[in-house]
Amino acid sequence: MGGLTFYLVSYDIKDEKRLRNVHRIMREFGVRLHYSVFRCDLTKQGKMILISKLEEVINHDADRIMIVDLGPSRQYDEMKIEFIGQKPEENYVNSIIV
Repeated sequence: MGGLTFYLVSYDIKDEKRLRNVHRIMREFGVRLHYSVFRCDLTKQGKMILISKLEEVINHDADRIMIVDLGPSRQYDEMKIEFIGQKPEENYVNSIIV
């Protein structure tokens, strides 16, 4: 997974239509861990494209998106995330967006 960085992305969107648009974009770039929390393994260019797409749909005065850089993607990154209770339905391991 060289050149990829592991990002945790979460969002708080105040409008239903914008929320659906952000959710659709996030599904293109990552794997959902919670309804509004995604894991994304991205190159620098992939991150720039993701941010560009999100900036087109959010209201900058009302909405918030948080992107946490968790460092280079590695084989055992799933060990950085712990779940209590039900785990995500989707397999969040080995999901890569280049």
